[in-house]
Amino acid sequence: MDKSGEAYWKATLGLLTKILLVWFLVSFGAGILFVDLFNKIHLGGYPLGFWFAQQGSIYVFVALIFIYAKKMNDIDRKFDVHED
Repeated sequence: MDKSGEAYWKATLGLLTKILLVWFLVSFGAGILFVDLFNKIHLGGYPLGFWFAQQGSIYVFVALIFIYAKKMNDIDRKFDVHED
């Protein structure tokens, strides 16, 4: 693999690492690990930890899909492997 290919995969894996880190923090962190801390805060009458476990994480996951698509398109354009 040439230098450009290596740089492309490094950028792609860096993006995936960041996306998965956010996914982990929201799903496991906010919904399980830090639920007692978040439950002290109320959002719409419900404890924040419960809200993240039931709805908030879904909003974040959908946002992550759009962020991933945008950033991946940017990486593809940077390395001239985009579809046009």
